[in-house]
Amino acid sequence: MSESGTPGRYNRSVDGLVAALVITVVAVLAWVVFRALTSQDEEIERDAVDYLETVQLAQDADVEIAYPPTLPEGWKATNVTIVPGERPAFGLSILTDAGTFVGVRQEDEALDELLATYVDEEPDNISEEDALSVDSPIATSWEGYSDEGGDLAYAAELGEEQLLVYGSASRADLTLLIELLTTEPLTP
Repeated sequence: MSESGTPGRYNRSVDGLVAALVITVVAVLAWVVFRALTSQDEEIERDAVDYLETVQLAQDADVEIAYPPTLPEGWKATNVTIVPGERPAFGLSILTDAGTFVGVRQEDEALDELLATYVDEEPDNISEEDALSVDSPIATSWEGYSDEGGDLAYAAELGEEQLLVYGSASRADLTLLIELLTTEPLTP
């Protein structure tokens, strides 16, 4: 308390408040700039998954899956999914040695829906490319698709299911994977 019996107060002004806010904003911006200049983007390394184990389990349950029995040098599978049931589905995510993405998707779904889900959400952005002719036990002719962002996709029928190979990888890498695909049973 002050000598006059009233509580002590300091002068408050709008100018003082604005000055404090400006100092705070400048300090935050300086910290952001400092961090941007001194930190490096960390590359997140994805672990490889053993997709052949999942393929083996599916084959043991009498589900026919198109899969690559091996991957090219430097490529790695990063995710594998299987949906069991009346309408099973199989998905495999792969990174090439160049770090580009290749996906394999097999399911009993309309091709338009698969393209909209895995290639481009806007079906109007997908254009049909020339068919791809490959030496593959799955299919020798594959329908080709691309979107405005440069993603490619190739589709073929496997029985009553659609098989889609897609991604940001080059046409050569997608073709290489298509040539590797098989439905042959794995040996334990």
